[in-house]
Parts: sequence; structure tokens; C-alpha cells
Amino acid sequence: MGPDPDSAMCSAKGCRADAVWVLAWNNPKLHTPERRKTWLACDEHREHLSQFLGVRGFLKDVVRLDDWESHNTDSHTG
Repeated sequence: MGPDPDSAMCSAKGCRADAVWVLAWNNPKLHTPERRKTWLACDEHREHLSQFLGVRGFLKDVVRLDDWESHNTDSHTG
């Protein structure tokens, strides 16, 4: 069996930790202004990944994964 699609993993290279943060970003040379690409980050790598995107002017938002999922899904289970 493959990885569980519900388990969000940190985007940092080689990191297998559970993601806690969503980094929403956009490369203005490639994407329309409203487009949002996302990287996931654990607590340990959030600052590193934010800085990587920030120095390039790509970083738009950093949101807790729980908040991102509840804001970006129409269906709620429970």
C-alpha cells in the first residue's frame, strides 16, 4: 500500500515529520496573482522554508494546517 493521502508530510528535503503549517506562495513569473501553490512544513522547518520563499518574494501566507483545511474545504465530517 502507498502512503496515506490524509497524512500531510513536511515538504523539507528528507523530512518525514507531520506537517503543521501550510506555506502559501506564488511565483509571479509563472503564476497569476491569485494562484497559490503550497508547501507543507513541520514546526522545525517552517522558518527555513518561509525564509527560502520570502527572500524570493514568493511567500504570501503561513497558516496552521488545521485552519487551512477548514478554510479550504466545503465538506465537513464529524
